Amino acid sequence: MSPLCPLLLALALVAVPPVRGACPAASELKHPDGTRTCAKVYDKSDPYYENCCGGAELAIKPDTDLPYLPSSWTNVISSLVVAPRCELTVWSRRGKAGKTHKFSAGVYPRLEEYRRGVLGHWSNAISSIYCRCY
Repeated sequence: MSPLCPLLLALALVAVPPVRGACPAASELKHPDGTRTCAKVYDKSDPYYENCCGGAELAIKPDTDLPYLPSSWTNVISSLVVAPRCELTVWSRRGKAGKTHKFSAGVYPRLEEYRRGVLGHWSNAISSIYCRCY
C-alpha cells in the first residue's frame, strides 16, 4: 500500500460535508427575534436525505419539559435538530416512561438510523421530551 493512500483517504473524509439533507444546521436554530431555540422536531423523514426535516415542525425552547407531548406530536417525530450546547432527552412512552435516549447537539435527519432496543428505532416513537441548554 502506498504511503499516499492514507493521506488521500484523510483528505477525502475532510472534504465530504456531513449529511443533513434539508435540515437546518444546528447553529441556525434561533427565533427571528434572536432568542435561542433548544431543538426543532419534524414529522417527516424520507429515505432521501434531501427530503428530510419536512412537514410540520415544532420549535422547543431551552428547559422545556414535556412529559406529555400534544396528541398531534405523540409518536410522529421522525427528524430533529439540536442546537449547540444543548441536549434533547426523549422517551418512548408518555410520562417519561419506557426507553430513553439523549441526542446531543447536531442534525438527525432520519431517526430510523438510531436504535431503540433490539428491534426498534426512534422514528415515530417519541412520546416525551426534555430539552436543556448549558
